[in-house]
Parts: sequence; C-alpha cells; structure tokens
Amino acid sequence: MSNYEALEDILRRSERIVFFGGAGVSTESGIPDFRGAKGIYKEKFGTLQPETIVSGRFFKSHPEEFYKFYKEKMLFPNARPNGAHKALAILERTGKLSAVVTQNIDGLHQIAGSKRVIELHGTAQTNYCVNCAAHYKMDYIVESDGVPKCKACGGLVRPDVTLFDEELPDEAVKQAVDVISDADTLIIAGTSLTVMPASALPYYFEGKKLVIINFDETSLDSAASLVIREPVGKVLYEAVKSVFPRY
Repeated sequence: MSNYEALEDILRRSERIVFFGGAGVSTESGIPDFRGAKGIYKEKFGTLQPETIVSGRFFKSHPEEFYKFYKEKMLFPNARPNGAHKALAILERTGKLSAVVTQNIDGLHQIAGSKRVIELHGTAQTNYCVNCAAHYKMDYIVESDGVPKCKACGGLVRPDVTLFDEELPDEAVKQAVDVISDADTLIIAGTSLTVMPASALPYYFEGKKLVIINFDETSLDSAASLVIREPVGKVLYEAVKSVFPRY
C-alpha cells in the first residue's frame, strides 16, 4: 500500500480528525516559513535576529523597525489558499474534520472556507488600536505609511497576533487541547515541532492514528502511523479528492 493509499484509508475510517499545522502548510501559497532552507531565519537583518524584531518588547520600543520588517517579511495580502487549505475545508464539510489548529497568522484556512480554526498565534487579518481597541483590517496596515496609527484616537495600531516573548492566548490553548484530546486521528503537517509551547500540544493526542506530513524529521515520527515527506498541499488535496470526489 502506498503512502497515498494509506492516508486515504485513514481518512475513510476516521470520524474526528484534527489537523495541526505550521508554516510549511502555507509555503505552497508563496509564504516563506521561518526555519526552512529559504525561511527568514536564513536572512540577515543587521545585528538583530528575527525573533527579536517580532517580539512584543521590540514592538513597543521600536515600532518603526518592527513594522518595516513585519510588512516586508510577514504580510502577504495577495496569498491565496493552496491545496492543503482547500482540502481541509472539504474535509470539514464532510463532517470528518473536527478542527484546524494552526500556528500560522495568514488566515488562509478561513479564506478557503474552514469554519473551526483555532489560531494559536492570532491572525494578521485583524489589527487593533492599543489605546481605544478600534479594529482595522490587514489592508489598513499594508497601505499605511510607516507606523499605522488609529484614525479615531491617534494611538498605535498593532497586529492581532501573539508576538515572540508573549504568551499564547489561554482560550486558544484550551480549545486546542480539547479537540486534540478528543480526536481519533491527528494530522500534523508543515511544522518542525520545535517551538514551545505550541509544539507540546500534539502530545495530548490519545487517538488511534497519527499522521505526519513534513519534509524534515519531527520528534513524533517514531510514534506516527504514517509519515509522508512530500508537499502538504499536494498530499492532502489528492487524498481528500480521491476519498470525497463529490465535494
């Protein structure tokens, strides 16, 4: 049985699938990951590391430098869902998929049609004023000149994302633990499982089938029922369309 056939068989037999995804899920949409061969960790930004620039502390002390980096390296307003996002939306419509748990901030799962998306690191699609909490869409950030300011009160507008050195939102973590604990199948894709605390969440899984789709090895490979070293979008879309052609 090929890897694709094995994945298709798991999809047919599963009733409560949870998908846990990282940056590798969106690379086929043209969004670079952090740690891959072409990720932003491989680039030079003077004396500063990317983790430093995209931190809550740096945002507060150097908003100009933060936004210069953020707009250039982390916002992709023209990105569109790839096969992975589309396949998961289909899988949700079949009733097989309980939830998507994502470390990404691009919002592509929702654009593809997924409804139950747990965003561990927030979303770049929404932003808010730190003074009056007025909300702004991504376009406002992209089109702003320099540091975006609130039209209502002139306050600093920040992305609705969890920055480095900030804690993950409690409610998102709780929801992720609940759905992963209840899943009969967990699909982990596009993540190295090295960034805490998000990388600890898959260890709550107690179901039957663990599937990993990732180019590099992860700490859970030895426990997996199936490991596939191919592009996430290609794998998921072909498998889902094969099993559920009417969708």
